[in-house]
Amino acid sequence: MTFDLVQHRRDAHQIGRLQEYLKQIVYGGNDGIVTTFAVVAGFAGFGMDGAAGVGGIAVLLFGIANILADGTSMGLGEFLSSRSERDLYVAHRNKELIEIERNSDDERAEVIAILQSHGMGGEDAAAMTDIFHRNPELMADFMMVYELGMADTTDESPAIKGLFMFLSFVVFGAVPLSPYFFLAPTPDTFIFSIIATFIALVCLGVLRWFATTVNAWRCIFETVLVGSTCAVVAYAVGLAFAF
Repeated sequence: MTFDLVQHRRDAHQIGRLQEYLKQIVYGGNDGIVTTFAVVAGFAGFGMDGAAGVGGIAVLLFGIANILADGTSMGLGEFLSSRSERDLYVAHRNKELIEIERNSDDERAEVIAILQSHGMGGEDAAAMTDIFHRNPELMADFMMVYELGMADTTDESPAIKGLFMFLSFVVFGAVPLSPYFFLAPTPDTFIFSIIATFIALVCLGVLRWFATTVNAWRCIFETVLVGSTCAVVAYAVGLAFAF
């Protein structure tokens, strides 16, 4: 019976899709919130009286264009970077296999040194190295992690990563723009956009906490702080161009 490591992670350790793709969800969501709000805040700062100064259609047009264009760019960028990361891992692992075959003494010495640096005694390190040497695939995996510091990404799908990045960007990025779909472009609408943006950042922070189970307040505070800082900068830029 073949051991399914991916399924084991999900069943025994409760590592689901949220944990597997947390980086893409948080990165895409935060960028979507911030960049879309930057469009709204930029118009509000430039218009002085809120987005009414340039018209609600302009806000929606630029906002939707930002969501679709940047979301697609983020998704495809994640796809390409993940493919590159996987290709790099495979290339270095193949080199390790070649080195294990051609320079076995040097590789054995490296494994022993690594094991001893982690507190293993000389005899145990030598015995463990003998086991590794009889299993070159396992030895290569060991060297990839402990010598090169590279995690195995061959069981991950770059396409799925890119899709999660895109969807997260679009879903969260639509939140700061949502008041302009239902309300006239007044200064009050911009206030509602600020509130919606704040709520979206809080939800993203809660999502981080739910996935990692670390300190909830830290997750929320960091997410809101980063997003708010970018939002203030965007508004300040728009305000500067008004003068």
